[in-house]
Order: sequence, then C-alpha cells, then structure tokens
Amino acid sequence: MRIEVAEGDITALAVDAIVNAANESLLGGGGVDGAIHRAAGPGLLAECRAQPEVRPGVRCPTGQARITGGHALPARFVIHTVGPVWHGGDAGEPALLAACYANSLRLAAGHGLRSVAFPAISCGVFGYPHAQAAAVAVAQLRDWRDAAPARVVLCCHDAGIAAEYRRLLAA
Repeated sequence: MRIEVAEGDITALAVDAIVNAANESLLGGGGVDGAIHRAAGPGLLAECRAQPEVRPGVRCPTGQARITGGHALPARFVIHTVGPVWHGGDAGEPALLAACYANSLRLAAGHGLRSVAFPAISCGVFGYPHAQAAAVAVAQLRDWRDAAPARVVLCCHDAGIAAEYRRLLAA
C-alpha cells in the first residue's frame, strides 16, 4: 500500500472511494460530512436514508463503516465511518478510531477498490487531538495486511495535521 498526504478538498479527489467522517445517523452534518453530502447531491442522502437503523437514529455505530455510491462525486463510492468524540482518551477513543480505519479498509478491500482517501477522522468537531489521531491512523494503515487498496490518500484541510502525517510516515 502506498500512503500519500494531500492538502485540499477530499470531495474533488478522483479515487475509487472517499471516506466520510460521518455521524451515526448518516444523514449529513457539518465539516467534511456536510461537504461530502453537498458535493454528492441528493442521491447520497437518499441512499443513506435507505440504510437500515441498528437502533433508533443509528445507521452506523461509532467505529463501524458503511458503503454507498459516490453519486455526483468523482469517487465511485463513499465509505461512511463514525469516529469517536474525544473525552480525554480514557473512554476507548483510540480503539474506536483504529476500528474506523480498519473497517473502512476492510470494506474497500471487499469491494475491490484500489484507491481510497481518508479525512482526519474525529479531528474536527469531535475534538480528537491531531497528533494522537494521526498516530492512530498511520499505525492502522501500516498494519493493514491486505493487498487492496493499493493507494491511500490522507487528505487534510489543516496544514498542521498534514505535517504530522508526513512526520509519522517519514519515521
């Protein structure tokens, strides 16, 4: 697997799938989630609404992942995953964040996808400290044993987290 770091708009990337840092309802929100829903168009929301609820209002529990079509995006698919809200690090946040990456990669491999772009999951309104989130992400990507996807892009809007990804990948 080749891991790249890019700064910019994840919705503009021409990859097989982009990962959405979603909320448990999968019905859109702020940050990258809202940007992906806006760029993908109303078909994405309709497909997300069709996902079965595992409990009232929850289509994708924290740490899990779901896949939909990309609709109006350049990416053919969107992999939705729900990162943990930061509560200081002692509430299972690292394991849940690691599960987001592992479950997203599993879905990508299962669908034969060759390229996937990840945002900095949980680093926005969910408040995960950037350096700690980047360490979890890079560790999960390095631990991934499957041949697919062959290319992973860590796409950041924040230059600081991009620099942290680059530092960790160079180590």
